[in-house]
Amino acid sequence: MSENITIVGESKEDKYASLLPQVKSLIGAENDLIANMANISAALKQGFNFLWVGFYLVKQNELVLGPFQGPIACTRIALGKGVCGTSWNKKETIIVDDVDNFRGHIACSSLSKSEIVIPLFDKQNNVFAVLDVDSESLKTFDQTDAYYLEEIIKLIPLA
Repeated sequence: MSENITIVGESKEDKYASLLPQVKSLIGAENDLIANMANISAALKQGFNFLWVGFYLVKQNELVLGPFQGPIACTRIALGKGVCGTSWNKKETIIVDDVDNFRGHIACSSLSKSEIVIPLFDKQNNVFAVLDVDSESLKTFDQTDAYYLEEIIKLIPLA
């Protein structure tokens, strides 16, 4: 297992394409969900220098903060609240170009300007967590991010 992530390429797609096999190698032999979420958060933070990267886990009908990298974060988020709660409720990836224009946005950090949230599904197709990535810049995320982040979370072994 490598402790270093090396991102290569000029385009965003090239960078994700170089990261994907490294994440697969990093978590491939590990079955612990929290350990894998922690390493994915670190790999994305290290590789792309996003403001905040982390997971919220569904517990007793709310999202509870899980492994993350970045500034201190909100601890609990209700279903349908903010970008994370909306992604969970709609069961879909949400890209927000400007968080100030997202109705009901929860400002865990005033530095966050754009955001992408991807739901994680269990074997019964229920959302059990979300991956949340925040940027200090407007319009950071697009369909390339959505595609590769969805591919990265599919690598997480489910019990």
